[in-house]
Amino acid sequence: MYIIIKNRIISEYSINSLRYDNPFISFQENISNELLKNFDIYPYTIQEKPVINEKTEKNENGDFVQEESGSWVKTWKVVEKSHEEIESWIAGKEMDVRYKRNLLLSETDYLALSDNTMTQEMAEYRQNLRDITSQVGFPENVIWPIKPV
Repeated sequence: MYIIIKNRIISEYSINSLRYDNPFISFQENISNELLKNFDIYPYTIQEKPVINEKTEKNENGDFVQEESGSWVKTWKVVEKSHEEIESWIAGKEMDVRYKRNLLLSETDYLALSDNTMTQEMAEYRQNLRDITSQVGFPENVIWPIKPV
């Protein structure tokens, strides 16, 4: 992963682009960073993504920053989500919880058939699953019931 600096503008760049942009120069297979500097091309690393509140924030590409050591780093910036993005995140989370709840219910559906006698514990478990969407923390902080043995 490389950047090129042209007219003080930093852009991502590749070794293939260097070869394409310089068709009359024969480059070795592995080009040294010292040689790349002659073309204002520098390797970079990517900063570790910041921990965010996924409901209200998102990571976006930040700027390229040169560290004191001279190496280049692509940074991240934390951006507040729009109201629509937050609503979409909540809707997705609700879908995920309902999907898991429905899957857990389907695993015990056979116990609810008329030719079976369901234990009180199993009936409560199934009811607790159905009540997941009315929990105070739904959909972000759901407390899942424990399936009886």
